[in-house]
Amino acid sequence: MSFRLQPTPPARPNRCQLFGPGSNTKLFAKMAASSADVINLDLEDSVAPNDKAVARANVIQAINEVDWNTKTLSVRINSLDTPFWYRDVVDLLEQAGERLDQIMIPKVGNGADIYAVDALVTAIEAAKGRKKRIGFEVIIESAAGLVNVNDIAASSPRMQAMSLGAADYAASMGMQTTGIGGTQDNYYILHGDTRHYSDPWHWAQTAIVAACRTHGILPVDGPFGDFSDDEGYRAQARRSATLGMVGKWAIHPKQIALANEVFTPSDEAVSEAREILAAMEQAKARGEGATVYKGRLVDIASIKQAEVIVKQSEMIAG
Repeated sequence: MSFRLQPTPPARPNRCQLFGPGSNTKLFAKMAASSADVINLDLEDSVAPNDKAVARANVIQAINEVDWNTKTLSVRINSLDTPFWYRDVVDLLEQAGERLDQIMIPKVGNGADIYAVDALVTAIEAAKGRKKRIGFEVIIESAAGLVNVNDIAASSPRMQAMSLGAADYAASMGMQTTGIGGTQDNYYILHGDTRHYSDPWHWAQTAIVAACRTHGILPVDGPFGDFSDDEGYRAQARRSATLGMVGKWAIHPKQIALANEVFTPSDEAVSEAREILAAMEQAKARGEGATVYKGRLVDIASIKQAEVIVKQSEMIAG
């Protein structure tokens, strides 16, 4: 382990982030009553340009009036290459109450993007006397964003989470696909007459996880476009969880249960993790640094792996 230890990420459930357009007020109460851990009210891609101002007002009213219970409440602002983002930030922080937890910054390309938003947010918080400091979550959606992912992760102490936006990322990379996440039919290896499908998002996800874990940020998988394909969603979510991501977006309510299912450690996994911790305690009492559990070697590194599962389970239960 490096002398400089990795910071601890925010201790909160983040299994599912449910998105809904700020222009559709009928969804707000349903989102608040859902089983999603994080609510993302959207002012960006799901809102038409002519509806931006109305959507912003809707979201501010909802933040102030809807009972969001204990959910993490976030608003996705417009990207910095538009004329809308600054007014999103100003109106949200000046007119929405302290219930707002985060703002999501889309299409981030470098750390300077975060610096710009941070400067504006900090000034408004000071001017308005806001007591709760707003957190940031960002979306990596471009080749530049992925190249600068470590710089982005280290850009501000407000940083809480980072997601992969597969659609815009694919367009930026010039990928020949219109799919949003998941397996791509043409991305395969031919062995004899058998096709073996690989994951085209693997490298991007791994880079995001590494940057997030280095700087104490929650890595989150983004959208899965085909909400009629439950097994495809599960498969993508399981790959993401295996790589170290803590949750996934839901662009349709039916995806909430799928995300919670995958990113909640199973009873069997938690039981095994506790057994490994107990076995290692016994090994340490005997003066041993390793032991055998169910026919396989476990050692000090196994303790860290098991503790991740146990802590995640306890956090969700709490």
